[in-house]
Amino acid sequence: MSSSSPSVTLNTGVQMPLLGLGTYKLQGSEVVRCAVDAALAAGYRAFDSAAVYRNEADLGRALRELLPKYGLTREDVFITSKLGPKDQGERAMEGALHSLSQLDLGYIDLYLIHWPGTQSLAVSDQRNPGNRALSWATLEELHAQGKLKAIGVSNYTPAHMKELMQSCKIPPAVLQVEFHPQLCQTELRRVCEEYGVCFQSYSSLGRGELTANPVVMEVAKTCERTPAQVLLRWAVQQGVPTLPKSSSPDRIQGNAQIFDFSLSQTDMDRLSALDCGHRYCWDPSEVA
Repeated sequence: MSSSSPSVTLNTGVQMPLLGLGTYKLQGSEVVRCAVDAALAAGYRAFDSAAVYRNEADLGRALRELLPKYGLTREDVFITSKLGPKDQGERAMEGALHSLSQLDLGYIDLYLIHWPGTQSLAVSDQRNPGNRALSWATLEELHAQGKLKAIGVSNYTPAHMKELMQSCKIPPAVLQVEFHPQLCQTELRRVCEEYGVCFQSYSSLGRGELTANPVVMEVAKTCERTPAQVLLRWAVQQGVPTLPKSSSPDRIQGNAQIFDFSLSQTDMDRLSALDCGHRYCWDPSEVA
């Protein structure tokens, strides 16, 4: 990994950048290539995809073509992808190998179970826990083969995490969930800390809506920064890796400028006080 990219150390001993480019809704080879180009130029060294984003092939191609432009190799970037809910359970091997093939980068740095449930099953269906366990065993197998350098989960609740920790042979390296000042996830962060799991954020900007929050705007004005930079800084200042998504080169560059300033404790507390349990994304709490 590039030493110029601030990072956290996972329980595998591997370094994962604190800032990565989220690629949700980035569709089309040219759109993906433009975003990756802007991100590499701005210093991003981590890229987050998923089977359900339907852009793994475009992301892999863009990286293979653009890394030499910046004097970088495959080993200089950290790639995350995720197992789709339709492949949860018996189809996990097929799904993971498809992601590896689509990205075509030799290996995946971090591969996550995207959702604790299974597509086509009700959230209350008691087959969900068994499918999760089967998926995890598959990820452990591919990890042992070196195809997945680290494995983890996304959208798991404290109960899902405790269930996994009781049965896994290899503990998850990362839990990726929605996290922002209105959803501080205090209990989940405590569980991750107890188990030595890296807590990672997505939707740090509340799907863009939080950038218009009056408190966020006031803090941004005081800091002479953008609301987006303030929200991202609030996360990384707590040691939480974050994955802002954008297709705009200007915003991609702006979102990277979060390591040359700090928020005061007063501003951190003001932002954290916005916590009200509000979600802008899906809620996994009902999944059996």
